[in-house]
Amino acid sequence: MSVPQLLVHETHDNVGVVVIEGLKAGTEMTCVVTADNSSFNLKVNEDVPIGHKVALTDLKAGDTAIKYGEDIGRIIADVAKGGHVHVHNLKTKRW
Repeated sequence: MSVPQLLVHETHDNVGVVVIEGLKAGTEMTCVVTADNSSFNLKVNEDVPIGHKVALTDLKAGDTAIKYGEDIGRIIADVAKGGHVHVHNLKTKRW
């Protein structure tokens, strides 16, 4: 297996975290699910900074983002599979 570029914590998460610097649009990422050490590939649609999230499936406005097996917020703008998920399309439900 090649070095992972994206980590997914739980098998039912719908976003993963970029773990390398300089991830460029069009990269076919190696993604690892830490819960079971499985892996899969996913093409990223845009440049995404380290520590930011990528959608693992198409996410629609109103969907819940799941990371670490937990609700981390509400999608406020559609995000295509492989798209950058951050403050421009994800908001906390706390306020």
